[in-house]
Amino acid sequence: MTIPALKITNLKKTYSNGFTALNGVNLTVAQGEFFALLGANGAGKSTMIGIISSLFPPTDGVVEIFGVDLHKKPSLAKSFLGVVPQEFNFNQFEQCLEILITQAGYYGIKKADALPRAEFLLKELGLWEKRHTKSRSLSGGMKRRLMIARALMHRPKLLILDEPTAGVDIELRRSMWDFMVRINQEEGTTIILTTHYLEEAEQLCKYVAILNCGEILINTEMKSLLTQLSLETFVFDLKDELVALPKLDNVHHACLVDHKTLEITLDKSQNLNGVFAQLNDANIEVLSMRNKANRLEELFIGVVDSHVQGGISHLADDNQSTKLNRGASL
Repeated sequence: MTIPALKITNLKKTYSNGFTALNGVNLTVAQGEFFALLGANGAGKSTMIGIISSLFPPTDGVVEIFGVDLHKKPSLAKSFLGVVPQEFNFNQFEQCLEILITQAGYYGIKKADALPRAEFLLKELGLWEKRHTKSRSLSGGMKRRLMIARALMHRPKLLILDEPTAGVDIELRRSMWDFMVRINQEEGTTIILTTHYLEEAEQLCKYVAILNCGEILINTEMKSLLTQLSLETFVFDLKDELVALPKLDNVHHACLVDHKTLEITLDKSQNLNGVFAQLNDANIEVLSMRNKANRLEELFIGVVDSHVQGGISHLADDNQSTKLNRGASL
């Protein structure tokens, strides 16, 4: 049996003011996965990452990184780990190349061995021309990329990305993800991603866990979770103006947002072919179509709302099947 990249057992954290940030979290991430850890602000994600990276101790529970107990052998466990936190925490007066070489030194990597790795990462992340620039002079997007390069200097087997594309423009975000996918596939690096851009999680990650109020609500395959979406709303951009809403059969709901924008909500039993056929029969020409909201976003909101209302079955063991409350507002 392959050792998991990360195994968390009954992890709890209660702060000195009595606030419980984590309440018995169990989570297993297999080697080589690109794994999404989702949760609203205050859900407990930062606390969990802080414990995994040894910023503070848990109240109870065990964290194992590639089979090594973080509490018993912290240095060995952390040698497998790279973390990209939300905040920029490098020396603002140090040059980019120096930051990477210094980071390698913390892991016992000699400068002669660190230089080729630093060159590779800086070139891959579009920072090679800035290698002798002090980090304080970089743009926000460049600083994000420098954080990723620094975390990868010692070739970690497990990389945690805590909202790495926050504030990054779309083009740069895509190039960063192209690089991270290659790191995952070519180097076999296990990646755990937290993000508020849920379309990223849907596109990149095979597995997903949703954390809320310090508890794991869902832990399953992304495809399996998305099949639980009972309703989906599509937006149709029309060529010509409509004065009145056309009669549409076998749809859950339809409305005109404006004279050239039509919204149609379908449930899982309905398909778009029938909608297009009806629009075509009504001589309505569609220029483009898109989802009103990201599918994972709709599910996320429904799952969290259901948990707050006490209407969801908790799923903390990744060997169990996911069951969403069918009465949830999705």
